[in-house]
Amino acid sequence: MIDETTTPDADDLRDETAAAAPEVAEHDAAARLQAEIEDLKKQILYAQAETQNVRRRMEKDAQDARAYAATSFARDILSVSDNLTRALAAIPPAMREDEGTKPLITGLEMTGKELENVFQRNGITKIESVGAKLDPNRHQAMVELPSDQEPGTIVQEMQAGYMIKDRLLRPALVGVAKAAE
Repeated sequence: MIDETTTPDADDLRDETAAAAPEVAEHDAAARLQAEIEDLKKQILYAQAETQNVRRRMEKDAQDARAYAATSFARDILSVSDNLTRALAAIPPAMREDEGTKPLITGLEMTGKELENVFQRNGITKIESVGAKLDPNRHQAMVELPSDQEPGTIVQEMQAGYMIKDRLLRPALVGVAKAAE
C-alpha cells in the first residue's frame, strides 16, 4: 500500500531528481569536454615543441653544412700546402741569394703566405704539436724517440695537423719522447 502522505514527497523527490539529472549529465559532459580540451592543449604544446626542435636541428645542420662544406676540398689542398712548404724548405741559402732565382722564390713564398691566409679565412688552423703532450684526438704518434723530454711529449713533427673550425681535418704525424730505459 501506498501512503498518500508520502506520495507528494516522493513526487517532489522524483521531480527534484529529474530536474537535477540534466545538471549532472551536463556537468559530466562539461567535465569530459574540459578534459578533452586539456588533452588537446597538451598535444598542441608537444607538437609545437617538436616543431621547434626540428627547426633548431635543421638550422644547426644547415649551419654545419656551411661551416664544413669545404672539408673534403680542404683535405685535398693540404697536400698542395705540404708540397709547397717542403719545396721552400729545400731551397739552399745560396739559391735564395742568386738574383736570377730570387723573384721565383719570393713568388713561391708569397703563394705560401696567401695559402695560409685562405686557410685562416676559412677556419683552417694548424695544430701546434712540438713540445705539447700527445693528444690522440689531434696527433698520430708515428715513432718513439729517445729524448730528455718527459715521456709522451711531442719532440718531432713529420706532418702538420690541421683543424677546420672545431673539427679535426687531419691529425699531426709526430714523434714522441719515450721513457728512459
